[in-house]
Amino acid sequence: MSRRVVVTGIGMLTPLGIGTEPSWKACVEGRSGISRIHKFDPSPFKTQIAGQLEEFDRSRYLDAKEARRYDDFCQYALVVAQMALEDSGLEITEELKDRTGVIIGTGFGGLETFERNFKSFLDGGPKKISPFFIPMMIANMAPGLVAMRYGVRGPNTCTVTACAASSHAIGDAFKVIQRGQADVMFAGGTEASLTALMVAGFDIMKATSTRNDDPQGASRPFDKDRDGFVPSEGAAMLILEEADHARRRGAKIYAEIKGYGYSNDAYHYTAPDPEGKGAILCMKMALEDAQVAPEEVDYINAHGTSTPLNDAIETLAIKRVFGQHAYRLAVSSTKSMTGHLLGAAGAAEAAFTCLALKHQVAPPTINYTNPDPECDLDYVPNKARPMDMRVALSNSFGFGGTNATLIFSRWEGV
Repeated sequence: MSRRVVVTGIGMLTPLGIGTEPSWKACVEGRSGISRIHKFDPSPFKTQIAGQLEEFDRSRYLDAKEARRYDDFCQYALVVAQMALEDSGLEITEELKDRTGVIIGTGFGGLETFERNFKSFLDGGPKKISPFFIPMMIANMAPGLVAMRYGVRGPNTCTVTACAASSHAIGDAFKVIQRGQADVMFAGGTEASLTALMVAGFDIMKATSTRNDDPQGASRPFDKDRDGFVPSEGAAMLILEEADHARRRGAKIYAEIKGYGYSNDAYHYTAPDPEGKGAILCMKMALEDAQVAPEEVDYINAHGTSTPLNDAIETLAIKRVFGQHAYRLAVSSTKSMTGHLLGAAGAAEAAFTCLALKHQVAPPTINYTNPDPECDLDYVPNKARPMDMRVALSNSFGFGGTNATLIFSRWEGV
């Protein structure tokens, strides 16, 4: 019999707030975290807005040496790991270190470090490159540093699957515990790639919103007037724990993770399959893994990027998986408030899904003012909704056609 896995700790750094409570409060209140970019001069770009960590004070969490030697994506990972562990109340004893692991997803890794060192190389040659260039940049340094900080020697990997990266990290960590290779896992995602080069790259693809005169109204998933996603930075971490291990120590439990599905569209670099085949397969795999019938699902935290193709095709896929029950589901996109955290998006949205189950509130899709006939589900428009919620699903879809679906349920202690 497979072991059950629960969520006992959450840590978040999002454009909505520094910490889980501020992020959740802003989410439920329907506030936007989008503003004009201030990390660099955005005026040359069509997209000049983003979701930024406005109030993040790294000195509260990291010493000066760590701040110098670690790229921001690693710093964010360390901070949310600390938040999640403190929230869980878990003590990582010497005995537990071999039974605890880390899986963290990221889209770009240390992009800012790469850009800065490449410029130094072009300007001054190889001697101008930092000796920390490689370890600061490589994506797997995020889970590596978390493991080093807490001395945990269990399974440790990094998922780099674009916008599905941290959903894959959580799903993979869930399976590690389920099959008995660990009792506790740090699982989440981190992204600190809000650089001029990255914005230019998405700009030239015409993937991002150019609603620069209305930053807070720019991310508008499922709305007819959506014109692209809003890039963001941030991180989120879950502490996953084997259920009996959590119960023995009297842990607070947010939710149980029940199922995981992952697939590929096998269709295009960036565009989703027009019939939603990969997304459909992914959701069906997760439902089968969870042994949950479609009509048992109450809420979906959608990938909902605010791009014309993604939102319409995700809606189509949901209808094909859930049939008439699709119209009874609450479906919302928290990206309407956070923007798109890229590799960290899935972890942030998994965290919001667990909080929704814990508090029995569906977050809203804000900026939903002009319904799109192709997007005809209940998107919890503009205002959070208290509701009886037993099973919830979270979708993440990424460039390269990669897909991930996680299923969580309300913890009822049985």
